[in-house]
Amino acid sequence: MKLLYLPLTLFILCFQTVKAQQQSVLIPAGKFIMGCALGDELCDLDEGPEGGIEVYVAAFYIFIHETSVMEYHQCVLSGICQKPFDYKRSHYCNYLAPGREQYPVNCVNWVQAQSYCIWSGGRLANEAEWEKAARSGSKTTFPWGKEPASCKNSVMDPGLSNQSDEETDGCWRDLSWPRGSFKPNKYGLFDVVGGTSEWVMNWYEIDAIRQIYAFGNLDGPKTGTTKVIKGGSWDEKFQAQRVSNRFNKPALGNPDLYGSNGIRCVVTQKTNPN
Repeated sequence: MKLLYLPLTLFILCFQTVKAQQQSVLIPAGKFIMGCALGDELCDLDEGPEGGIEVYVAAFYIFIHETSVMEYHQCVLSGICQKPFDYKRSHYCNYLAPGREQYPVNCVNWVQAQSYCIWSGGRLANEAEWEKAARSGSKTTFPWGKEPASCKNSVMDPGLSNQSDEETDGCWRDLSWPRGSFKPNKYGLFDVVGGTSEWVMNWYEIDAIRQIYAFGNLDGPKTGTTKVIKGGSWDEKFQAQRVSNRFNKPALGNPDLYGSNGIRCVVTQKTNPN
């Protein structure tokens, strides 16, 4: 018992630090092509028409990494953030797992994600901001081009449809990886494909790209039943890693729903967070 107790104690003590600002990059104002890439035969109806739609996004800062376990725990210690499910509840949850301090925090719902971002001085991105940052100037299915996501460029499930997820999730680790395990996109953002899926601000609406974002309302719709999630995660196959792919889940619900979901925050241009 002593051998197990000491590392866990040291692990918890290493979290007793002041709030730190994560490094961010400025995404410049301007139009980009959002939604289904030209030639992408895997697009669902909610990804808009093939070839995408032009959407204007104001300038903003976005954190280069997803929120780590250590960063989220600092918010828990402050009394602002709720403790999420930890590794004792599920092997897949990174929270407080020894050795996973720099893994992305997961097993968090939308409310927990937004609370963390506000505490850190920012907010969740809206969907158009997220996609513009993830694309980093590209108009293709993946940030780097048309080549499908694989374990050469992202933490994902590379398995075939007839393979057990326990064999192939997380590039055969059956677990997520530390942040920044692969090269960043052209804006310097790590893990926009793979890693954890990331909560965004918007309520889900099937035709939001065409009917809402294209007309300049990047914060709409006003109401809904589920929130949008962007970016494929460590336990999803290449189809889910497409930049235009859209998930949606309840903002609150059964906590077991959120093992794939993590956090990335943004800050409006008024204040440079670095």
